[in-house]
Amino acid sequence: MERKNLELVIQLRHELHQHPELSNREVWTKQRLMDFLKVNTKLRIVDKGLWFYAIYRAGEGKKSIAFRADFDALPMEETIGIPHASRIPGVSHKCGHDGHSASLAGFALEIDQKGADKNIFFLFQHAEETGDGAAQCASIIKEHNIEEIFAYHNMSGMAFQSVNVIDGTAHCASKGMTIHMQGSPAHASQPEEGVNPSFAIAKIIDAIPELISPENNKGMVLCTIVQVDIGERAFGLSASKGDLLLTIRAFYEEELEKLQKNLEALAQAQADKYDLKVTFSYNDIFPETVNWKESSDKIRQVCRAKGIQVVEMPKAFRGSEDFGHYLKLTKGAMCFIGNGENYPHVHTYEYDFRDDIIETAVELFKGLAEL
Repeated sequence: MERKNLELVIQLRHELHQHPELSNREVWTKQRLMDFLKVNTKLRIVDKGLWFYAIYRAGEGKKSIAFRADFDALPMEETIGIPHASRIPGVSHKCGHDGHSASLAGFALEIDQKGADKNIFFLFQHAEETGDGAAQCASIIKEHNIEEIFAYHNMSGMAFQSVNVIDGTAHCASKGMTIHMQGSPAHASQPEEGVNPSFAIAKIIDAIPELISPENNKGMVLCTIVQVDIGERAFGLSASKGDLLLTIRAFYEEELEKLQKNLEALAQAQADKYDLKVTFSYNDIFPETVNWKESSDKIRQVCRAKGIQVVEMPKAFRGSEDFGHYLKLTKGAMCFIGNGENYPHVHTYEYDFRDDIIETAVELFKGLAEL
């Protein structure tokens, strides 16, 4: 990677880090990235509202491939003393999406200056943390007949600057599930006059271990209790409504759907038993991210050719990633570039993206563009 380009994108990364924005609110971030590409490249930029992409055209009849970076931040305070610390209270780039976007911008500089034999789409995506972004951006695949798409995520606990790959499932499917139960209020001295959802919710919770047991499922299945919110802080009232918030997660999407249906059926049965009304709502919905072996093999091939350490991942991440939406529509793969075995993990206060891995990412992407 050209030194001048690397210095430019490191500076860009620091600017992005200073101005973090939450999912679906990335107004400044998106504009800064667009301005950077307008000033430093001749690429065509297509503004899609919450997200955008840039295009390098190699010509008619050429293969079209895409590379994606996310740019939203997290609702976490910046607590470490770094020169480019977040200037936005309660918001910071503790997942490294600032680095992902800077890497993609650096790749765009290199392609714009040196050319390529493919049509390349540089996709800058909003709202990865909530699962909204890729579902909206996936329209680019069919619109431009994208034949393959790649992305990377920085990851701690992995050898510094190593590229880590896996065939098949790389990230689990998950969604947030809220079970709302509505009864009727009563004085605390006469609870029999009302309908209290506490016992129904307690029985749902008690049934979770059996629902997710390995004996009843294929692959890993999890149901994490996030919050139990029943009644009011009023000792004279018997509770009349309650919410049970769960994160359900599975290695396979069909197992996630089975768990969801089982929980809904259980909740409905309890609601009928106790004369409650029950409703369900869902948010932060992520598909499983399933790498295509053909695409993962290309990552391996590039790493070997460029002398980059490649590591085979023994298993998928439990955490979710909305990149799976693209992989339902076309070939592609997500890999992981190591921050170091002992580097602070993403989503922790001590974390900051390592600028040193930008060049690794750019060289990997350049190699993939040449295959």
